[in-house]
Amino acid sequence: MNINSATQRPRLLFEVSWEVCNKIGGIYTVLSTKAKTLQKISKDTTVFIGPDVWTDDNPSPWFKECYVPGLSKWAKNAQLPEGVSVRVGRWEIPGRPIAVLVKFDGMYSVKDEFYGEMWRQFGVDSLHAYGDYDEGCAFAHAAGIVIESIILSGYGLKDGTDTTGKGIVAHFDEWTTGMGLLYLKWKMPQVATVFTTHATSIGRSICGNNKPLYDYMAGYNGDQMARELNMEAKHSIEKAAAHQADAFTTVSEITARECEQLLERRPDVVTPNGFEKNFVPAASKFDAARAKARASLIGVANALTGADYDDNAFVVITSGRCEYRNKGIDVYLDMAATLRSIPTCRKVIAYVMVPAWSKDARTDLTGRLASDSRHTTPLDEPVITHTLNNPDHDAVIGRIRSLGFCQVDPRVTVIYVPCYLNGTDGVFNHPYYDLLIGADATVFPSYYEPWGYTPLESVAFGVPTITTSLSGFGQWVLESFQNIFEECGVNVIGRGDSNYHDVVTNIAHAIEYLTCVSPAEMADIRKAAMRTAAAASWENFIVYYDLTYDIALTNATKRNDIK
Repeated sequence: MNINSATQRPRLLFEVSWEVCNKIGGIYTVLSTKAKTLQKISKDTTVFIGPDVWTDDNPSPWFKECYVPGLSKWAKNAQLPEGVSVRVGRWEIPGRPIAVLVKFDGMYSVKDEFYGEMWRQFGVDSLHAYGDYDEGCAFAHAAGIVIESIILSGYGLKDGTDTTGKGIVAHFDEWTTGMGLLYLKWKMPQVATVFTTHATSIGRSICGNNKPLYDYMAGYNGDQMARELNMEAKHSIEKAAAHQADAFTTVSEITARECEQLLERRPDVVTPNGFEKNFVPAASKFDAARAKARASLIGVANALTGADYDDNAFVVITSGRCEYRNKGIDVYLDMAATLRSIPTCRKVIAYVMVPAWSKDARTDLTGRLASDSRHTTPLDEPVITHTLNNPDHDAVIGRIRSLGFCQVDPRVTVIYVPCYLNGTDGVFNHPYYDLLIGADATVFPSYYEPWGYTPLESVAFGVPTITTSLSGFGQWVLESFQNIFEECGVNVIGRGDSNYHDVVTNIAHAIEYLTCVSPAEMADIRKAAMRTAAAASWENFIVYYDLTYDIALTNATKRNDIK
């Protein structure tokens, strides 16, 4: 089936994720940006379901409980198991889609019985579960019950009579929701199901344990590696959900190959992650926002180092989760060290913006920032903005120290920002996006990156980015554009298991090149970056989901012999 052959759309779509109204990772960005396009296509026919992990003292800033026709009536009368409750409202994001938050505490008391049933029905091995497994499965189980209850109530039907689930799609994201898919397959097989793995649990674990994933991919057996790495339960549920789903998807071709090898099912559709540029300032405000961000980024560098950086300094950023190897933070730091021996045309400030186990903002730094005085001497350890709880065990600061960056060399300065940039960090006091716009370039040299929103966010702000061929986004760029900054604002560096030092050197020379382009050339590169972001909009990528839902509905119809 080709991408243009999809003919069916679900009359009602449920999407279940731990990150609905719960901003903890990249899947939040996937769903929260996709929602606007789904609303535009078919308003209020999508119901997002997420965990109710909030309290009166700590409410979700992204959820507003309110009346939703039909669904609020169901919630008032729903017969749910003891310890399971729901709140109905809107997800406070562009498009304001319907959201149902599920309190799932009651599922813990029946988990052993449920795990036994999932073993009997689908061979899910929960025997070796630990960590967040029970929590994820309790939420997923409750979410499945909630979907079943909503369907049986007749919600979304004009006459309220057909409660079989025909024409309905339930979409589950990641292993944390897999039990919900399996519950529906058991209890309501009429419902078409979709399972999306954004990164296989065992593939991420292989990389996290410093094992080579790509050179030896063909030799890995997912079940055997799960036993070796103590990942049996999570892998088991992910594999079962992938095999039982009416349509199985992942976000990039590189991850599709991983699924085929480790989960033993080739995804039906690759659904690349789209984007909405709602947070990018309007053209009339863009230059002012960029100037403000640059002043903050350069000001912090001057306060830490006592150097005299001016607006001509070249600011480069890496960011994301603090996965030292997977996200290529090791490569980034070695690249910065390499730059010290390269004659760049501008002085370089290299920021590492990844959250770690940090305490408070450094008082000596905040004191300088609050002062109008000009400081010409560096602070003690002028490479970090916040104090760490575990400085002797933090891989990032350890590598920065060993590379000698604590000794100020104005040609290249490295600065570690080990906290969440949510506007209340105590140093910048601006959200990440408000700082990103001030960068001259970003670098995301990932080893394991199924998609890669950070480089996509970068080009949306017109900031040229460097990433690798091991990221889904990098692969998409290689398939879609000529791999030069002037064409797309992106440079994709070839990376594998055996060329670490070449990657470091190639990225360093890419940064050198950008420091030497003229202002007019940089303006063209920035425009090219923005065109790339526009090409990756949900308006262009939603067709892959249309195809996915068509496949799921077709397979469910065949499976249930519904004519």
